[in-house]
Amino acid sequence: MKRRLFLKSAMAGSAVATAVGAGLLTPSVVFAASEKFKGLSSTVVSGAAGAGAGSFKFKAPKIAENGAVVPVEVDASKMNGVSNIAFLVKENNTPLAASFNLTGAVGFVSTRIKMGKTSDVVAIVTANDSMTKVTKNIKVTIGGCGG
Repeated sequence: MKRRLFLKSAMAGSAVATAVGAGLLTPSVVFAASEKFKGLSSTVVSGAAGAGAGSFKFKAPKIAENGAVVPVEVDASKMNGVSNIAFLVKENNTPLAASFNLTGAVGFVSTRIKMGKTSDVVAIVTANDSMTKVTKNIKVTIGGCGG
């Protein structure tokens, strides 16, 4: 059984390597590199500049031991008409870390975002066509030693 698994994995790996070598899988194909995502990111960033103070709960750690998986949570379930929840990491190359369209759903999101370094993280809730935000500073450490 293990031999079959090894052969399947080897064939899949060689197919991916061939696609990369042929130029079929390039970083420009990735969604974050697309013009659509860059446009969405700049729209959210400009909207956040004029957003008012939020009355929702934004839960995030003060210190993140691993910047690759920083848990964040927004609870806007007491707000009516929530249509979008987004997270911006100001110091990332592309500030928009996550965006959730919640038309007809309860305003609650729990996810993990990636942070390159210590930064302000902005949670933005769009409800009834108005944006509100809550900002928290999250310190990213290597190994959780505080340095």
